[in-house]
Amino acid sequence: MNRLSVVDVARHYGRRKALSQITFTCDAGEIVGLLGPNGAGKSTLLNILATLLAPSLGRVEYGSLTAADGAALRAQIGMLGHDLFLYPELTARENLAFFGRLYALPDAARSAASALDRAGLAERADDFVSGFSRGMRQRVALERALLHDPRLILLDEPFTGLDQTSTQALVERLKERQRAGCLIVLATHDLDVADRLLTRAIYLKNGRIVASDTETTGLAERYRRAMQ
Repeated sequence: MNRLSVVDVARHYGRRKALSQITFTCDAGEIVGLLGPNGAGKSTLLNILATLLAPSLGRVEYGSLTAADGAALRAQIGMLGHDLFLYPELTARENLAFFGRLYALPDAARSAASALDRAGLAERADDFVSGFSRGMRQRVALERALLHDPRLILLDEPFTGLDQTSTQALVERLKERQRAGCLIVLATHDLDVADRLLTRAIYLKNGRIVASDTETTGLAERYRRAMQ
């Protein structure tokens, strides 16, 4: 999967149009930001890309695959949404080992240990997630989404509630995945963090793309102009 193509995608809920005629492409090694106010359709679009929601119109192509390929496609997708999908009554190690077995990894325990090391949480591996800070839980959840080495990474507001240290750790992890040739699509309101991180910005308003660009600085001002 070296390219993601979104072609005339729309999503309707009765008379309400959450998305209308969304078209863009994302290539391997890109970090594409979906930017816009609440209700712009960012989360709906991410859910469609994750195959959790079917478009009312249009199509999404994942290289040579489509949503019809089912498990073969979803095995190449990792998503971090508002719900971190961690079990608070389990330790960090147990959480990741559990998901590793769901992904049918050959050695789930070793994969979990490696993931916790990458997250800088090896010393807290056997602590219950219920005692973790928001930033620590976010780091575990990101590794959960990356455990099976997906080609397409989808992130919905990944920087919310994170302190500077956790934010920088997340940024570095995303850049590492970018260098590995993954396709990354994220929705965020944190324009200061997104500045210099994104390779392309797509601006959504009322379910439509109102602008896009590939500039790497001055994101806040470009966002302001796009939302006028």
